[in-house]
Amino acid sequence: MTSSLALLAAASLVTWLTGAFPTGATTTEHPAWVVAAVRAIRPVEPAVRKADRPPGGTDVVEHTAAETTAEQRHVLGYWTPQRMAAAVPIDLLDTLSGVLTETNAPAHRQAALPGAPTNGSRWTAGGLVSRTTGRVFLTLGGVDFVCSASAVRSANRDLVATAGHCVKDGAGAWADNWTFVPGYDQGRQPYGQFTARRMFVAGPWSRSADDNHDIGMVALNMRGGKHLADVVGFQEIAFGTPRGRQTYGFGFPVDPPYNGEHLIYCSGPVRADPHDQTRNQGLGCTMTAGSSGGPWFTAFDPGTGRGTITSVNSFKYSDDRNTMYGPYFGDTAKDVYTTAERS
Repeated sequence: MTSSLALLAAASLVTWLTGAFPTGATTTEHPAWVVAAVRAIRPVEPAVRKADRPPGGTDVVEHTAAETTAEQRHVLGYWTPQRMAAAVPIDLLDTLSGVLTETNAPAHRQAALPGAPTNGSRWTAGGLVSRTTGRVFLTLGGVDFVCSASAVRSANRDLVATAGHCVKDGAGAWADNWTFVPGYDQGRQPYGQFTARRMFVAGPWSRSADDNHDIGMVALNMRGGKHLADVVGFQEIAFGTPRGRQTYGFGFPVDPPYNGEHLIYCSGPVRADPHDQTRNQGLGCTMTAGSSGGPWFTAFDPGTGRGTITSVNSFKYSDDRNTMYGPYFGDTAKDVYTTAERS
């Protein structure tokens, strides 16, 4: 995360442990927070602020996941129904700001007309987005977590976009047992599971958990001899798009009033970070932990479920649980994508 965000986050953790919450503190709860809750806070490197891309090359960090048949079998065997049910949201978005309850959650969260503005409703219109968006299950620091992700167009036909913190714990460890379940719905896995082959994050994320670059790309193994794109299709992706556009965000939030069993969406215009802590944009959205990594679309067609991915769910501020922030897809995000799609 950025140096200023690191200071806010450190203060937030202290007040979380003591029961008080500062105004404007960030709830960018990456896996490090889970570890930090039970051991001393580790130092955070200063973020590389001036460079979106280092001179003369890309700034992408990659990691080999389950490449061999034995490794893939291990991952698939690891995720029993019991482990999936027990996995917790990786980002704990509402831990510092309080948990949404059934009584104070938006009344329209369960249903909305496709295309109507909403800050958190169940997606019931089907279409491509219901196939390409899925849940992610992974292990980090010995803890099983859940995130969200989406299939994207790629040369290798096996690529998903997600949040960086759903792949790597900032400057810490890479995730293990990483698997993608497209089209997940109430425990059903209509297209099966696709295990991770290679993982990619931006250098600024890997070095210092810079929230401006909280993006991850994961190249998956084939399943039954078929590529992910051949099974569920894919969404388009774009970089350097105009800011402030009408946006749809999707994911599988777990914390109340949601339960992780349904695809939820938000829609409306995005705006700049009012705290000026990041270059990210905010979308009115009550989705909770578990939605991290879910896709943001512009030029989205509710009738077909097709759109162009321009960001992913990333973080919330503790004094504004109704706005989700996502990283702007610029040159560094494009470098991560270009490297990953050729893997």
